[in-house]
Amino acid sequence: MTRNRLSAIALVTGGLLLGSAAARASCGSAFCTLDTDFGLPGGLPGAGLRLNLRYEYIDQDQPRHGSEKVGVGEIHAHHDEVRTVNRNWLASADYAFNPDWGVTVTAPFARRDHVHIHNHHGARFRDEWEFTELGDVQLLGRRQWQLWRGADDTLRSDSVGINVGLKLPTGRTGVENGDGDPAERTLQPGTGTTDLLLGAFYQSTPTAGDWSWFGQALYQAPTNSHDRFRPGDRFTLNLGGARKLTDTCRLLLQVNAVHRGRDEGRNAEPEDSGGNSVFLSPGASWALTPRISVYGFVQKPIYQYVNGVQLTADWSAVAGIGFSL
Repeated sequence: MTRNRLSAIALVTGGLLLGSAAARASCGSAFCTLDTDFGLPGGLPGAGLRLNLRYEYIDQDQPRHGSEKVGVGEIHAHHDEVRTVNRNWLASADYAFNPDWGVTVTAPFARRDHVHIHNHHGARFRDEWEFTELGDVQLLGRRQWQLWRGADDTLRSDSVGINVGLKLPTGRTGVENGDGDPAERTLQPGTGTTDLLLGAFYQSTPTAGDWSWFGQALYQAPTNSHDRFRPGDRFTLNLGGARKLTDTCRLLLQVNAVHRGRDEGRNAEPEDSGGNSVFLSPGASWALTPRISVYGFVQKPIYQYVNGVQLTADWSAVAGIGFSL
C-alpha cells in the first residue's frame, strides 16, 4: 500500500509552524514551515505508529523593514535586533487507528541564541540570551477519506481530510539571561496560550507512476492570552510534489506560504510582529529500509513582508529521519 495519510503539522508550534522560517516577531524565534511526512519512500501501513525526528537550522541575521533589507540600527528603536540562531529539534509520533482516523503529537526543543542592542538614554548595551528548552507541544487529530480515480481503481489513490487539534502551553515564558533579564515574549520557548488548530489536506498518490502531490492548510488561533500577551493568528499553506527516481529515492519540492497576524497585549510588540512569507523548499528522501527513511530540505524565501523591523534569514536547512513501526 502506498502512503495514504498526511500529518498536517505546522512546524510552528509554539513557534509551530515556522526569515526562511516563520519568525513570530522582531527577535526572530522561528520554526520551519514544512511537511516532512509527505514523499517519504517506503510507504506507511493503513494503521500503526510512525516516529519522526527532525533538525532545523535557521540563522536570522538580516533585519527587514516591510519587504526591504535594512542594517542593524538603521531604523531607530528601543532595542536593535542583531541576530537569532535557532537550532530546533522536533520529535513527533503519529498513530493511525485505521486508514481513516489518526493523531499526531509533536514536541519541539529549541536551542536559541539571541543578541540585540538596548538603546538607553544615548547609551548602547549588548544583551544576549542562550537557552535550550522544550517548546509548546501540539496535538493534531485527523479524519481522512479515500478517493479513487483511474481504470479499475488502480491508477491513482487520492485522499482528502480534515485536522483538528490544540497547541498546549508547555513551554516556559520566563526564561532569563545571566544578568536576570527576561527574554522578549516572542523569544521565549512558549507563548503561554492554548491555541486551536484547524486544517484540511488533499493528497494524490499514483499506484503506478512516478509523481505524487499534496496540498495542506492549517489555521492556528490562540484561545486566550497569558501575562498580557496574545500571539497573532497564523495561517499556513503548503503545496508540494514528489518525483520517484528509484524504489528508494525521491526528489521533493514544496512551496510554503505563511500569514502571521500582529501580537497583542502590553507585553507584545504589535508594531514589530506579523507579516507574510512565501518559501521554496527543494529536498530529497531516501529509504534506508522498508521502515526507515531519511530526508533533507533547503528552504529559501521568495517573498517576505514584515510589519515594522524583524529579523529574517536568507535560507534554512532541515534534516530528519522517520520510522514506521
